[in-house]
Amino acid sequence: MPSIFAKIVAGEIPCYKVAENDEFLAFLDIFPLAKGHSLVIPKLETDYIFDIESDAYSRLWLFAKKVAQAQKKVISCERIGVAVIGLEVPHAHIHLVPINGVNDIDFSKPKLSFSKQEMNQIAIDISKVF
Repeated sequence: MPSIFAKIVAGEIPCYKVAENDEFLAFLDIFPLAKGHSLVIPKLETDYIFDIESDAYSRLWLFAKKVAQAQKKVISCERIGVAVIGLEVPHAHIHLVPINGVNDIDFSKPKLSFSKQEMNQIAIDISKVF
């Protein structure tokens, strides 16, 4: 059964797209830890990030780097934090979270909520500088 991320890639479920190329997709997390919290995924469904073929794995991280650089230009923050947990959705993904301190990337803390209009604008702002 396809993961929710595979359904997003297929266009069956909408997302707040931040960046995309032939191999990868970045979109806003709908349960964000911070404004601009994005997920970067390979379009090819792979459960475990370390099972991705080596060249594609390198390209995934280079794509994520470009997304993080775009986030940093748009979102006021000290850094873009990175997390790969790999348990919540069976599709490899990288969390890119704007942070000002180490506690800002604590996944046990309450998630933020933004309106659809705010989410759309955040995605547009990041995609413009990608």
